[in-house]
Amino acid sequence: MNRTQLKRSSILRMALAGSDASDPDDSGETFLLRAVRIAAVVVLYWFVSITMVFLNSYLLDNQDLDAPLFVTFFQCAVTVGLCWIMQLLSRMCPRLIDFPVVRFDVKTSREVLPLSVVFIGMITFNNLCLKYVGVAFYTVGRSLSTVFNVLLSYLILRQTTSLRALMCCGIILGGFWLGVDQEGTTGSLSWSGVFFGVLASACVSLNAIYTKKVMPAVDGNIWKLSYYNNINACVLFLPLILVFGELGRVATFSRLTDLSFWSMMTLGGVFGFAIGYVTGLQIKYTSPLTHNVSGTAKACAQTVIAVVYNSSSKSLLWWTSNMMVLGGSSAYTWVKSLEMQRSPRKDPQDLAKEKLLPGEKDSLGV
Repeated sequence: MNRTQLKRSSILRMALAGSDASDPDDSGETFLLRAVRIAAVVVLYWFVSITMVFLNSYLLDNQDLDAPLFVTFFQCAVTVGLCWIMQLLSRMCPRLIDFPVVRFDVKTSREVLPLSVVFIGMITFNNLCLKYVGVAFYTVGRSLSTVFNVLLSYLILRQTTSLRALMCCGIILGGFWLGVDQEGTTGSLSWSGVFFGVLASACVSLNAIYTKKVMPAVDGNIWKLSYYNNINACVLFLPLILVFGELGRVATFSRLTDLSFWSMMTLGGVFGFAIGYVTGLQIKYTSPLTHNVSGTAKACAQTVIAVVYNSSSKSLLWWTSNMMVLGGSSAYTWVKSLEMQRSPRKDPQDLAKEKLLPGEKDSLGV
């Protein structure tokens, strides 16, 4: 076990046991507590992530309100509001809640703006993909993030990719095209949904690249980044809502004064905020690699739940396409992990960020 692993193990022991990690008498209890904590965190991540996808699908599938930009704008506004609330609670209960001080700064907002433009594209195209393809095909429809990550890393960063990693991308591409073919065979294919899924995948990869570039502007704090990102997004969404005529649709919406509708909208924003927290929590108590594997397994469970919930009947080839996408994504994560272990030693924090980029994109999107 290397020094980094020992350090992380020590931190985990202290966090879970609440005592000195070097006490051998507490090792059995510490292991049990750690196992329970990890299991609870993974279950929480699955619950929040899957619930968020189904909740967004419900909101976007509303036939009476065709306003996906407004729905996304409202969720961004909820995130900003929650950042303010968390900051206030952190001041009142600093021992229980740790949240950075977030004061709006025009200069910082301007530095984050390029990322915010990509962020808007990512969450908008992601929601449009979900709106047109549904939850069952969502995993395949949004499966090209890893492929775009490799492509854009070469075009923008001039980073080459190994043959084994490229083969994994080939498996993902094969699964994507097979899934599209099978959806077309059943007559349920939405080319609009596929198109938006491809655009969302490209934006997710760009988002990962730009996130690394703007992190210094927010002192490397992910919550500050989320705060500025969502404030910028709220401002940028307003003209888009006007241009696409969604303001009129919202004004004439029959359930505009319905408390249950706004409760669901707010709940969607809360889960959108929560996914960032539980993602960080899962990485903290496991590892970036384990988080990616958990995300892949979650996507598989999410697909099965959607098929069962909708009482759908899918062919063997349709399921094969899903397994190819999930298998290729897992294999890519594993290959990149092995390659990073063989590369010259880097700072543990930087290494964790690099491991996170290829697979994390599927979670924060949402």
